[in-house]
Amino acid sequence: MQPLRHDIVQQLQREVLAVQRPKKAGARLHPGTGLWEVEQAFPDHTFPLGAVHEFISGAREEAAATNGFMLGLIAGLIEKNRTAVWVSRNRTLFPAALSLFGIAPEQIIFIDVQRPKDVLWAVEEALKCEELQVVVGELGELGFTESRRLQLAVEQSRVTGFLHRYNPRTENVTACVTRWKVKPLAGDTGGMPGLGFPRWDVRLVKVRNGTPGAWHIEWSAGHFMPVARPIFPILGIQHRKAG
Repeated sequence: MQPLRHDIVQQLQREVLAVQRPKKAGARLHPGTGLWEVEQAFPDHTFPLGAVHEFISGAREEAAATNGFMLGLIAGLIEKNRTAVWVSRNRTLFPAALSLFGIAPEQIIFIDVQRPKDVLWAVEEALKCEELQVVVGELGELGFTESRRLQLAVEQSRVTGFLHRYNPRTENVTACVTRWKVKPLAGDTGGMPGLGFPRWDVRLVKVRNGTPGAWHIEWSAGHFMPVARPIFPILGIQHRKAG
């Protein structure tokens, strides 16, 4: 009886995992994006599409870094002649900067609204549109019920949603499939900020049915690249080239 009971438990676990796993969209991240190491953290080693991803940032520099990292993800998702929607109240993203990530400005429709509830309404309506590939929403607070409604919307439309929560009062539980925290890193230019290729400290702090992790990533030559971590990060010691 014991082996039979074990088989039943395993079967139940597989069925629960199949129900909880986000439904696969018709596309995957472009294989040239360079996110292979990060994708190992997800079920089936595949970035969850047709799902809602949550990004949390505090300081302004973290918010800017988060927007940059999201643009890199969008670049790997959006196809030619396809469109994404970006909803916000106080947009700071400069459309001309999209070219750094190989995104044409006309591929993203920016919707600027006045009230927080208008952000949620616009994001939910956009997530229901099957013609879109990505929807980004900038907001602060997000309740579990609201996030669950957004997740149900993408499971029907197969659209991928990114919710950037800037300086929320609490990091409460949501129905989002992942939760990320992104911080800027100094480029390889002697530690001078604002120079060199964009670099980030990327932390996947929650992932449904996956394994959280942390990576140092750079955007260069149109794709993500892993950045070697310093041996003595606490002391701030940098290695000098021989000779």
